[in-house]
Amino acid sequence: MAGPLLRTALRGSLARIRHVAPVRPGRAGAEVAGVYAEVEREFGMLAPPVALHAPAPPVLAATWVMLRETLVAAGRVDRAAKESVAAAVSRANTCPYCVEVHTTAVGALGPAVAPADRSRLAAWAAGEGAAPFPAEHAPELVGVAVTFHYLNRMVSVFLEDSPLPPGAPPPARRAARALLGRFVRQSALAAPSPGASLDLLPGSRLPADLSWAAGTPSVAGAFARAAVAMETAGERSVPEPVRNLVVAELADWDGRPPGLGRGWGETAVATLPADSRPAGRLALLTAKAAYQVDDGVVADFRRTAPGDRALVELTAWASLTAARRLGTRLAGET
Repeated sequence: MAGPLLRTALRGSLARIRHVAPVRPGRAGAEVAGVYAEVEREFGMLAPPVALHAPAPPVLAATWVMLRETLVAAGRVDRAAKESVAAAVSRANTCPYCVEVHTTAVGALGPAVAPADRSRLAAWAAGEGAAPFPAEHAPELVGVAVTFHYLNRMVSVFLEDSPLPPGAPPPARRAARALLGRFVRQSALAAPSPGASLDLLPGSRLPADLSWAAGTPSVAGAFARAAVAMETAGERSVPEPVRNLVVAELADWDGRPPGLGRGWGETAVATLPADSRPAGRLALLTAKAAYQVDDGVVADFRRTAPGDRALVELTAWASLTAARRLGTRLAGET
């Protein structure tokens, strides 16, 4: 279990979720409460990167299922190796919140003995080298990479740059990191059984672009279920012309930042009907440069779709669409 200081910091982070009202555990409906209970049981705390999805309960469940079945559950791959991938992907995506959490986790767990040297694994995760692991490890490691390509985007939109309160003095930050490291070690030692979260969502067929997950049933089940939940969310909250634009823009994308400024996005969304441009702008920025999403972009979208659920569903759909594309590229290196 996490210590009081870390719990206090994370409660503060929950209160600092941006753009949507956080769903408090005491006021959560049955669907959200069920996910919260699993997260707290296996993390020891309600992690804000998961909780921010609560305005859209199926998206919340999909997020937790992907995270649990790749990073948290026991499997063929050492937890330290998985945390190295999470940290490397987060650095590549300029997500300081996730870098801080998962770099701390890597330090707490020590060197990854298997499946490969950590530096080569991190280079692969950042899209800079061939996969340094056997094919049977791909479902878990590609799965972690895809999950964090997804989470980094959502965290960049909805959370601040650190899980700790702004202005926390260095001694407090060091103490909190030490407590986080202790919690990660305890979580890794617990190594919960794979597949236990799958009943949160109905089963489905694994899409072709996620075939890299097929060798591990729990990971395949997680992504098959999450894909359906996210596509359903997209159909409800993302206008069809926007979905088509994002898919087309990602078709040949290699994951590199699109450049300074947002002119590239404005050129793309100019092809949309006027009433779809706020959604298109937010979806495209979330997919390719989530760190460029600001209050104005969100406010413009809210004028066309004011509810919290629509905001979470649009950004989640865009985030996973980008993550799936990048996962296909990473899996091609195995």
